[in-house]
Amino acid sequence: MEGVLTPEIWIAIADKTGIVELRRTTRDEPDYDKLMQGRLALLNRHSLTMSEIQQVIATLEPLNGAKVFLDELRSITQTIILSDTFEQFAASLILQLGMPTLLCHTLVVENNRIIDYRLRLPDQKRAAVSAFKKMNYNVIAAGDSFNDTTMLIEANTGFLFRAPDNVKAQFPRFIAVDEYAELMALIKNALT
Repeated sequence: MEGVLTPEIWIAIADKTGIVELRRTTRDEPDYDKLMQGRLALLNRHSLTMSEIQQVIATLEPLNGAKVFLDELRSITQTIILSDTFEQFAASLILQLGMPTLLCHTLVVENNRIIDYRLRLPDQKRAAVSAFKKMNYNVIAAGDSFNDTTMLIEANTGFLFRAPDNVKAQFPRFIAVDEYAELMALIKNALT
């Protein structure tokens, strides 16, 4: 979701709060737990509340062209968004995208403070793709970060979309594109 259809939520939070260390994403850190533990420590250190975070998220909109892309994609095939975001973060953005199916994680919030997070299951994107394939679905996947690569490997067809150079360099096996029209053409070709 983030970086493909929506802005990076943690970067928006970093920019609004001035907590520069929150700009670190799965494009930079492949170890998701390490990344999240660092984020939780920063939220605690800076006494940042869930309400303050949700106020920042409420100002965000999908990336330019994302909804049109998603609407066209859903007109030709079933579409599911697999994300390492959290239900409490994604709600307003998913609504703006026309309520596509989103499978993601959840935050543990107590007294307006994020104290932990709960994964649906480890490597859930890959696991979801594997389950779809076991049900005889042809899975086409696209992503931009290290945490997407196991999903792309597991999929019948995988593409990198707007991926940074460090991800593209480590995974040259995937076609990498930067525009929705290019991605749509690749998907349509993979569907035939």
